[in-house]
Amino acid sequence: MTTGKTPDKPTPTGWVSFVGAGPGDPGLLTVRAVELLRSAEVVVTEAPEHAAMVRTVLGLPEPVEPAEGAEAEVAAGPVFVDGGFGDDGQPLTNAARGRLVVKHGKKSRVVRLMTGDPFMYASGPEEAQACVKAGVGFEIVPGVSAIAAVPAYAGIPLTDKNHREVAVVTCGGTIDWRQYADDRTLVLLSGVGAIGECSKALIEAGRSPKTPVAVTRVGTTTEQSTLTSTLENVAADVRSARVAPPAIIVIGDVVNLRETLSWFETKPLFGWRVLVPRTKEQAGSLSARLRDFGGVPEEVPTISVEPPRNPLQMDKAVRGLVEGRYEWIAFTSVNAVKAVREKFEEYGLDARSFSGLKIAAVGDKTAEAIAAWGLRADLVPSGEQSARGLVDEWPPYDEVLDPINRVFLPRADIATEVLVTGLGELGWECDDVTAYRTVRAAPPPAPTRDAIKTGKFDAVVFTSSSTVRNLVGIAGKPHPSTIIAVIGPATAKTAEEHGLRVDVMAPKPDVDLLVDALADFGAARRAAMVEAGQPVTKPSDRKASGRRKAAAK
Repeated sequence: MTTGKTPDKPTPTGWVSFVGAGPGDPGLLTVRAVELLRSAEVVVTEAPEHAAMVRTVLGLPEPVEPAEGAEAEVAAGPVFVDGGFGDDGQPLTNAARGRLVVKHGKKSRVVRLMTGDPFMYASGPEEAQACVKAGVGFEIVPGVSAIAAVPAYAGIPLTDKNHREVAVVTCGGTIDWRQYADDRTLVLLSGVGAIGECSKALIEAGRSPKTPVAVTRVGTTTEQSTLTSTLENVAADVRSARVAPPAIIVIGDVVNLRETLSWFETKPLFGWRVLVPRTKEQAGSLSARLRDFGGVPEEVPTISVEPPRNPLQMDKAVRGLVEGRYEWIAFTSVNAVKAVREKFEEYGLDARSFSGLKIAAVGDKTAEAIAAWGLRADLVPSGEQSARGLVDEWPPYDEVLDPINRVFLPRADIATEVLVTGLGELGWECDDVTAYRTVRAAPPPAPTRDAIKTGKFDAVVFTSSSTVRNLVGIAGKPHPSTIIAVIGPATAKTAEEHGLRVDVMAPKPDVDLLVDALADFGAARRAAMVEAGQPVTKPSDRKASGRRKAAAK
C-alpha cells in the first residue's frame, strides 16, 4: 500500500582517502591513488602543483577563465579545495586542515592528497584522528616518501653492502650530533639553512671532514639539481651555488656512488624546454616521449583541424566508396583517417563498407590509425614514408587485373600535388577530395611568444611544413640558439626557407623517431661537454657574447 509520501533521500555517505602524492613526479603515484582520483568528488590539495598533477594524470583540461559577461563552464573532474592555505592566505594548521577534511568528508568522496607519504613526516595522523572523532570513514594509501625517492633520483642509494643503517634527522632545535658520529648514512630534512651548523657539529662529533655530502633540490622533477661536496666545504658550496629549499641532504660514503649511478639528471634532454607546435589532439604521444627523455614539452597549437567548407564533395565520395566506385583509397595522414571515419559514423556506416577496396597508407602512424578502425593497409611505403614514397611503390594501373581505375584520395586542403600527379602518370584517376581544412591557430600568449624569440626554449620539433609556416606566422622565428628538429626533408626545406638552421632530422617521417633523433643529439652534445671537462648546460643557457662582455667592461 502506498501512502503518497515522498520517501526521504538517503543521507549521503562520505569517505576520506589519505593519498600519498610522492615528492613531485606524477609517475610515482600508485595505481590505487589514480583509481581513487578518478572517482573522487573532492580533492583536498596540499601543494600548489597538486591540482595540475591531478589534471595531468586524469587527462583533464586546464580551467579557462570565461570571457567578460559569459557564464563559466562547469569544470570536468573533481572539485579542488586548497588544504595548504586558508581564505586569509595564511598556512592552515593541522587542526584547521583536519576540520576542512571532515567538513567535506561528511558528504563527499574525498581524496586528501599529501606530499610524500601521509604517515611519514606529514599531518596524516592528526587529520585521520579528526575523521575518527567525527565518525567519518577513511583509508590510508601510502606514497613514495621524498626521503627515499629524492636520493634515488639523484643516483644515491641510502644503503649498500657496506652501509646498512640510515638515520633521518629533521634539522632545527637541539640535536645531539654525537649519536651520529659513526659511518651510517644520514638524511637531513629542512637542512639547507642550517647546513653550516650541522656540518660543523658532525665534524666536532667525530665525522671525517672529507665525508661526502649531496644536496638535491626539487627532487624527482625536471628542475632537480644536485650539489656534491664534503662536510668541511658544503656550507660554502651551498652559499656559492645559492641552493634554496626544498632540498634533501644525504651525508655518507654512499654519495660517492652517484658518479656511476646518476640516471635521472643525465637523461639526454633533461630539463630541456621543448616547444611542440602541433594540433592539440596530436601532441600527446610526442610530448609523452619527450618526457621519457627528461624533456619538458610545452604544447602550442599552431593548426586547427576543421571540416571542409563544402561537405558535398566528401559526401559524394563516401557514397561512391560504398557503391564500389573506387579500386583504392589512399590515406595521407591520421587526420584523413579520422575525417573519413567521422563521415562514416555520420551515415551509420562501419568498416564493412571497405570490403573489396584496397587501402594505402602514407606511413606507419597512418596505418596504425587504420588498424584501430579494424582495417588493414594493403600498401605502406617500405622506404621513404611520404607522398613521394607512396607513389614510388604504387602499382601501375593494369586494364586486365584492375576492374576500376579510380582512387579516392581524402586529404587536407593544403596538401601537395605529388600524389595526384604521380598516380596520374601510373594510369590512375584520382578523386582528390578535401576531407579537412588546416587553419592557422590563434597566437600563443605573450610570454610564450617572447620565450620563442629570445631563446628560452631549448628545442622545437616541427612535424610538418605547415607547423613551420604557422609557428613563424603566429609567434615569430625561434632564436638561433634553439635546436630545430624536423620530421623529414620537406619540413627541413620549409624551415630553411624561413631562415631556420636545421639541427636534427628524423630518419623516417615518424614522430617517435623524431624525438629519438633529438634525444641522440642531446646525448651526443652532453657527452662532448663531459669529455671536454665543461659543465653540462642546455641550449638556452647561453653566455653573453664576447662583444657584449667587452661592452659591459
